Amino acid sequence: MSQDIQIYVADLAAYNNGILHGVWVDATQDLITIQTAVDCMLMQSPIEGAEEYAIHDTQGFGQYVVSEYEGLESAHKVACFIEEFPRFGAELLNHCSDIDEARRYTEENYRGCYNSLEDFAQQLTEETSEVTEHLACYIDYDKMGRDMKMSGDIFTIEIAHDEVHVFWGH
Repeated sequence: MSQDIQIYVADLAAYNNGILHGVWVDATQDLITIQTAVDCMLMQSPIEGAEEYAIHDTQGFGQYVVSEYEGLESAHKVACFIEEFPRFGAELLNHCSDIDEARRYTEENYRGCYNSLEDFAQQLTEETSEVTEHLACYIDYDKMGRDMKMSGDIFTIEIAHDEVHVFWGH
């Protein structure tokens, strides 16, 4: 997976002179290796004395947008988080204010992956309450799941119609 999580780092001196010069780098490598690749790219610049760079493109970051001037360290941390949680990492980062909050959600608030929100509500109910057989058919787990989501008790990341990642909302 890590080879798919890359950043394209552009030489700004060349770019400002109408020349495309840069390097694709595996953003999950250690930071020293990433910086070395960028330094080598700058040394090979068609513009003498090139020093500045920016992230101009990404691959494997899903819907998460890496800022042009986010910096190599930040892009590396995000890439490693997405590599660690490939099914929902990028979308969780979009939901959270920063990577520390996203990590906290995975460690403290992640409830698991379910086929549907209804399945989550049913499992939670059965784990926390005794549901007698004669009442079970009257419970609307679909509505319970929707109510939990609407009230903010939970939030979900839906990858597919049968892959719903559930997190406590608080």
